[in-house]
Amino acid sequence: MSNSFGERYRFTIFGQSHAPAIGVTIEGLPVGFAPDMEKLAAFLARRAPGNGKYTTTRKEADAPEFIAGLVDGHTCGAPVTAIIRNTNARSEDYEDLRHVPRPGHADFAAAVKYGLDRDVAGGGQFSGRLTAPLCIAGGLALQLLEAEGVTISARIESIGGETDPAAMEALLADAKAAGDSVGGVIACVCEGVLPGLGEPMFGGMENRIAQAVFAIPAVKGVEFGAGFAAAGMRGSENNDPFYFDEYGIVRTRTNRHGGILGGITSGMPILFRAAFKPTPSIAIEQDSVNLTTHEDVKLTVRGRHDPCIVLRAVPCVEAAAAAAIYDALLESRC
Repeated sequence: MSNSFGERYRFTIFGQSHAPAIGVTIEGLPVGFAPDMEKLAAFLARRAPGNGKYTTTRKEADAPEFIAGLVDGHTCGAPVTAIIRNTNARSEDYEDLRHVPRPGHADFAAAVKYGLDRDVAGGGQFSGRLTAPLCIAGGLALQLLEAEGVTISARIESIGGETDPAAMEALLADAKAAGDSVGGVIACVCEGVLPGLGEPMFGGMENRIAQAVFAIPAVKGVEFGAGFAAAGMRGSENNDPFYFDEYGIVRTRTNRHGGILGGITSGMPILFRAAFKPTPSIAIEQDSVNLTTHEDVKLTVRGRHDPCIVLRAVPCVEAAAAAAIYDALLESRC
């Protein structure tokens, strides 16, 4: 099922951008686990809309309501279900998109697959709004991994190709003023991950993390370690020499492999980057088509949209990585 992820730590995301609520059902949480709700709320707040001058003006508290699976604040063995109520939707802004798809967005592909019955309001199930329940599942996994000595941290590496904070700020201001958008790159490091997690071929850790990260709607590329730069190196340059550290543990002196060899974790930090495209919903007039009249038309997108989704995507990347790593950790213990 395409809305579900994981084997041992398995969750299913449901809802649409302007539905009464969005949410997630999680299986695999240990019995007796008491989620730190304050920590989870702080994590979700980093992703929530309306918290900065370069994010959408849609204001949502993103406060999760746990409606199943918890008793007196502890998991009871039943699947855990949490919802987030949508309280600030403006569905009328999207009605024209039922017939005229936005360039760069999922509108056309959704129309081909689901026809007139699809939900166009706010992008429906294709909206970045669905990363909020992803952050619930990932946020809980982060807490469980922290107890295992694993920490996951992501940061913005570049926006619009710029790495200097002042240059990034200038690009954001220019894009917003022009009614346009920019993309960027988020880098993530996962430390404390034990060696031996993952499987060869289709069950590799790169596969698992990439699958989860690609659930974030704007992601167009993921690379691990040296990534594409390794294609321009010689083996003598790309290989990471092994050595024993002071505790007799095998390490590598460099980490161009990004903590994964043959799909299996090496014990070095997992390093990866995710590339995000510019937000496709922009105020600049664009060429499109009317799927009903079969005419070429002009489209000006209405509604509230992020000029750069990267600013709110950092916790989403951490959540995706946490879910994939915790799932692999549980699998290794079976």
